[in-house]
Amino acid sequence: MTDPAFLATSRVAVVTGGASGIGPAIGRRLALAGHPVALLDRQGDLARRHAEELTAQGATAIGIEVDVTDRDAVALAMNVVRDQLGPVSIIVTSAGVDVGTPVPVTDVTAGQWDRLIAINLTGTFTCIQAAVPDMQAAGWGRIITISSSSAQSGAPERSHYVASKGGVIALTKALAFELSPQGITANTIPPSIVDTPMAQGGVELGIVPPLDILATMVPVRGCGTPDDIAAATAFLCTDDAGFITGQIIGVNGGMYI
Repeated sequence: MTDPAFLATSRVAVVTGGASGIGPAIGRRLALAGHPVALLDRQGDLARRHAEELTAQGATAIGIEVDVTDRDAVALAMNVVRDQLGPVSIIVTSAGVDVGTPVPVTDVTAGQWDRLIAINLTGTFTCIQAAVPDMQAAGWGRIITISSSSAQSGAPERSHYVASKGGVIALTKALAFELSPQGITANTIPPSIVDTPMAQGGVELGIVPPLDILATMVPVRGCGTPDDIAAATAFLCTDDAGFITGQIIGVNGGMYI
């Protein structure tokens, strides 16, 4: 499983949203680099299945069921990671939800707003907060948040989603200022159009056009893949990326420049 050419010091990595889409790809890429990986997701069975596949290929991986909006459950999950794998050195926050059907700003309900903020922003903060003490104790850490290019460009009828992901970008910058002197970098990757089950679900519901149509809007004339995001994430987790912090790493095919 391990690629000797890419192998760095083995460090425990936690990936939220590890059941589907970008999360499992990131987990696999980090496992390829030799890191023990914990995949956290509300879909616990699927996260465990991905972990079992990685283990069968020679990696060290576990899957844990957790809802990132549940602070106590997140704390418990991190303790499971520590018990089974060791202190957390890397955290990638890929857990998140989109808006589903577009909603004009005047029609966004309190429940819709609260749900997006709770999962995308507060959930990101909660998971990072639970992992940071391990990094501080070690004097080394990597925080990578998955935000969205729509938080850079804006998007109609998605104000609550854009706000939640914009908050993730701002949070990442704040963490970089506070934690980088302690050897902990924080960066965010805001994808644009990525071919994931969530994106395909939007197509099936008629919420977004077919991905091959959307691909014509991208300068590279193609949609991104989870592996594209995973490759950038894996680099940001290395020692070679130690001078990169507080940055927005746009893996978007040129969709936002």
